[in-house]
Amino acid sequence: MSNTIFTSNNLPDLSGKTIIVTGGNSGLGAESVKVFAEQGAQIVMAVRSIEKGEEVKSTFLKVCDDLAIDVMQLDLTNLQSIKSFAQQFKAKYTKLDILLNNAGIMIPPYQTTTDGFESQMGTNHMGHFALTGLLMDVLSKTPGARVVNVSSIAHKMGKMDFNNLMYEGGKNYNATKAYGRSKLANLLFTFELQRYFEKNKIQAISVAAHPGVSQTNLFKFAADAWYAKFLLPVFKLMIQSSRMGAMPQIYASIADNVKGGEYYGPGGLREMWGYPTLVKAKDEAYNINDARQLWEVSEKLTSVKY
Repeated sequence: MSNTIFTSNNLPDLSGKTIIVTGGNSGLGAESVKVFAEQGAQIVMAVRSIEKGEEVKSTFLKVCDDLAIDVMQLDLTNLQSIKSFAQQFKAKYTKLDILLNNAGIMIPPYQTTTDGFESQMGTNHMGHFALTGLLMDVLSKTPGARVVNVSSIAHKMGKMDFNNLMYEGGKNYNATKAYGRSKLANLLFTFELQRYFEKNKIQAISVAAHPGVSQTNLFKFAADAWYAKFLLPVFKLMIQSSRMGAMPQIYASIADNVKGGEYYGPGGLREMWGYPTLVKAKDEAYNINDARQLWEVSEKLTSVKY
């Protein structure tokens, strides 16, 4: 299936598919929800704010009134909320074809989640690690299921430090480096999850994608920085739309030629923009020892055992 999958005439029929999109009420998540729903899938829009999720859903329904979108509450900064969401999902649905772990935050000041995790690692990695594990039983019972984790080109600046993974008490905290670490964690998790599927003979695949440089609400913290008024006008000339930014994760979710352990991003200059293509993460993302250690630490900290 080529890049033309994203033209209006070549999108696959998704009727009968059940898809969860975390952070589905804005940016890349909303674009993904819209595409999937228009192709007939049953969408679960997993969002922190039910009110905001319903608002976005209503705008979609004004254009097409037969979309199947179920808005459910999920706060990735709270393990109890994640457990509650997983229980409610499994009470309503018996299959899960695609879990798109899309939600995330970027370069906030140092803060912690409800469970004491550094907010970026807690939201971007730990929350999705816990969610995926709690949904593993339904994923494993759905032949051909996919888990798609959204990373970033910023993973290239990430470095794992298991001695201070969460920047305890703000020690040596740098918002940009912490974001890069969380996005590197997304990739380490993706590749280790694929090995988990293969080892346990589960008919599912784990894939990663990144949006390049795209228009999303992730930049809300950057906009407050002192340098924003100088750099953002230039940055906006380089940025692509959220629709284009969502294409790699949409492709990774539904293209029939996608294989487990692959990573997709924009095919343009330095992967900043363009149509989706197979890309390569930095070497550290394929470090098996780091991946296993991150998995073990994640199970311990979230109390979610795979």
